[in-house]
Parts: sequence; C-alpha cells; structure tokens
Amino acid sequence: MTEKLIIFDTTLRDGEQSPGASMTRDEKLRIARQLERLKVDVIEAGFAASSNGDFEAVELIANNIKDSTICSLSRANDRDIARAAQALKGANRARIHTFIATSPLHMEKKLRMTPEQVLEQAKQAVRYARNLVEDVEFSPEDGYRSDVDFLCRVIEAVIAEGATTINVPDTVGYAIPELYGNFIKTLRERVPNSDKAVWSVHCHNDLGMAVANSLAGVKIGGARQVECTINGLGERAGNCSLEEVVMAVKTRQDYFGLTMGVDTRHILAASRMVSQTTGFVVQPNKAVVGANAFAHASGIHQDGVLKARDTYEIMRAEDVGWSANKIVLGKLSGRNAFKQRLQELGVQMESESDINAAFSRFKELADRKSEIFDEDILALVSEESITHDNEKYCFVSLSQHSETGERPQASIVFTVDGTEVLGAAEGNGPVDASLKAIEVHAKSGAEMVLYSVNAISGSTESQGEVTVRLQNSGRVVNGVGADPDIVVASAKAYLSALNKLCSKSDRVAAQG
Repeated sequence: MTEKLIIFDTTLRDGEQSPGASMTRDEKLRIARQLERLKVDVIEAGFAASSNGDFEAVELIANNIKDSTICSLSRANDRDIARAAQALKGANRARIHTFIATSPLHMEKKLRMTPEQVLEQAKQAVRYARNLVEDVEFSPEDGYRSDVDFLCRVIEAVIAEGATTINVPDTVGYAIPELYGNFIKTLRERVPNSDKAVWSVHCHNDLGMAVANSLAGVKIGGARQVECTINGLGERAGNCSLEEVVMAVKTRQDYFGLTMGVDTRHILAASRMVSQTTGFVVQPNKAVVGANAFAHASGIHQDGVLKARDTYEIMRAEDVGWSANKIVLGKLSGRNAFKQRLQELGVQMESESDINAAFSRFKELADRKSEIFDEDILALVSEESITHDNEKYCFVSLSQHSETGERPQASIVFTVDGTEVLGAAEGNGPVDASLKAIEVHAKSGAEMVLYSVNAISGSTESQGEVTVRLQNSGRVVNGVGADPDIVVASAKAYLSALNKLCSKSDRVAAQG
C-alpha cells in the first residue's frame, strides 16, 4: 500500500516572520481558506502566545477551517501551551507544536540552560500538551546542528511522553541534502521508539537547498511530513517551497512512491493570494508558479512542444492552476462569465456581495484595458480581498504632470477617516511627487526601505503591481497596489502600507 506524505503548511506562522509579511486576522483567514481548498493536511495558523492578535487569528481559523488539522506553535512552557490549547478549542482537529533548542550553541548562548535542563523541559512540555490535545508535535530547534547522542535521548523521551510527530528542523539552512537525509535516517534507526511517531522535516533556504534537503529527508531519511510555505515565504532566504515539493513528489511518483492529498489545481491561486497579501513578488522564473514557468522562447522548444508536449514539459500548466487560454474576458463579458472564470482559476469568493464588488472592479478595468488576462483577474480579486471599509486612508484620484527639463508635480485626493483631503507636491519623478503629496497630510515619518514594480502581464497595457515597504519605530510593513497607471498603483501601495502602520496589531516573532 502506497504511503502518504503529509503536507504541513506554515505560511501563516513561519512565513509571516519575513520582515513586512505580517498579516491581519482576516487576511490570515482568507489564506487559510485557500489552503483548505488546496487540501493541505496541517495548517500552522500562528503562535497563539506571541500576541493577542496571533491568538485571535489562530482561534478564528480553528473555528472556521474544518477539513485541515489546525496547529499552533508554542515554546516548551506551560503558559504557551495552555494559550495554544485555548485558541484551538474550536478546531475539528487540533495540534500543538512545541519546541525547544537542542544545539550546544543555542542551549549555551540563547537559553543559558544545561542539556539536562533542556531534556527535562522538553519532556514536561510534551506531557502537558498531551493532556490537552491528542496530536502533539515536538521540534528540537536547530536540530541539525545538535549532538546526535543528545538529540536521540530527547526524541526518545518526548515520544515516550506522547509526541505524535517529531520534526527535525534545519533552522539556519546549514544542511546538505545527502547529509541531512542520512541524519534523519540515523535518528530513526537509533531512537528505539521511533516507529511510534511520524517524522517530519523543516528546512530553511539559506544555501538555496531547502526543497532538496526536505526531499532527501523524505527519500533517504524516511520522513513522512514536510513543513513548507507557499512561494517559499519566510525570514532570511525563506522556507521550503510547498509548490515545488508537492509537484516534485507528484511528477516523480516513480521515484518517491508516495501519495498526497493536495489538490494541485489550487496552487497558483494560493501563490497569487499570498504574494498579493504580503507584497512579496514571485520572481518570473520561479518553479511552478513563476510567470515563465511554462513559457517557451526558444524556437526549438516551441517546435517540440507543438509536436509533442512532453518533449519540454514535465508538468501540465493546468494541473497547478494555469490556464491554456490567457486572454479570457473583455468589457462585454457578463457577471456569469466572470464568476465561471473565477471558479476555473480556483478562486472562491466568500459571498455574492464579494463577487459583485470584484465584478464591478473588473468592469472598471475592462474600460481601461482591452485585454484582460488571468493574472489581471487574480490581481483585482486579491486587491479586493485586502481592501477594508474601515481603513484610515483610501485612494480617490490622482493627477500628475511631468516633462523633460521640468520638475514633476502631482496632486492627489484621498480620504482620511472618511474625509477627503487634497495633497500636492513636487518630486524627482511622478511617483516621488505623488508619494510626497500623500505625506503632506499623512506626516507618517516612515522610511521607505523597498519600492518595486512588477508587470502583471506581458504587454505595455499591463497592470503594474507595486510593492512599497515602510519602516517606522521598529515596525516593517508592506503595501501593495495594482493599476494600469503605475503612478496610481504606487499611490495605492503607499496608502496600503500607511494603513498597516496605523494598525494597532502587534506581534512577537516566533522561533524555529
């Protein structure tokens, strides 16, 4: 009988640790619903003890998601574990994921604890968690750099206390595939009760090998759970990419011999939603979900694909949510055609009013742009999903003037707490002038640490998607805006970032 590979998604927890990737409670729920449609096995919804905002997000997801196991991270102490259990009360299937560092470096420098103290705390944490939920995962943080003998003692002890999943993180992305795979294999062979738990891998991408390490942990080490994130989102160089692991195992079923429950047709929609919500743009040559992932420029490649698709394509674009027909709708298209296209793209709106609002935005875009691509539809739906009626700043209109030899000028109308204001300014360019015009009233004092522009589709008619990252008083936030006018898109992105800076939600970065 073919074994199953469990897909554990930590986009909402570890992925959110990227600077500026912090999400609101409602944004987390929307992504969780998309992950449920994707049929991931486990959704790590957050770190309930880190802040009230994270607790509320975990609780909201636990109460609304029914088909996936909902997990909360917790440090190895009673307070964190109790808080996690409280947030998970409404879940159909709840998991507490507790961790403590086990490498000599972390124990000495960070925890200031002896190995024996760490061992005892790990046992107590799992014992306490097991009394609250049936499903308990334990992670030895920085496990790959831990002493093997000590790690075996810890893992054997926590399995005896009731841990049902053992996750071995490569916390700093130090591993090499063959070495990491054999490391997992060694642990499983040396821990006497290793067969009593599911073994899991959690790899970071600092050396660009998170996916390769994870797959080695599965094939060589015998792990049967992979912890990953949509688009490989995560702090530093990111985490193991869900879409790459899933499609590798699916495409090379002959090699891995494993089944998965993931519905891969929803991968692209999930990727787009995470990118739009966090402001982390997917590079065009990104495997599976990049804009060029199924594009062929070489004449030889094009000829081969036309004659026989599998000459140069090992996956079908449709299997991950791409459409074979990129140009789908125009300004004469009706609401039913729009709704049908959303379904084909794997997008499910929460209500009829949401569909109506998205359709209204589609019609506005169709009046300005003759060809509407799938990417345009996904962008406007995503933008609709992250627009809130109660936001402090809302874009209304913009005008700007620039000519060679003259300093550009811009004036912008936007609302502040529902009241329209007009700002005007000069700048080094039309974008600079527009953002300075916003600051005439906003006076945020924020520092811009990133400004990037991405063309949503290929022509000069393409919508521009702008990401603005602002930093103020230690907070880092991303704002995203899309529009055929790049200056307008920039203003929308800047206002979006200002709204996040104004948000009172506070969070404490987790570890692992």
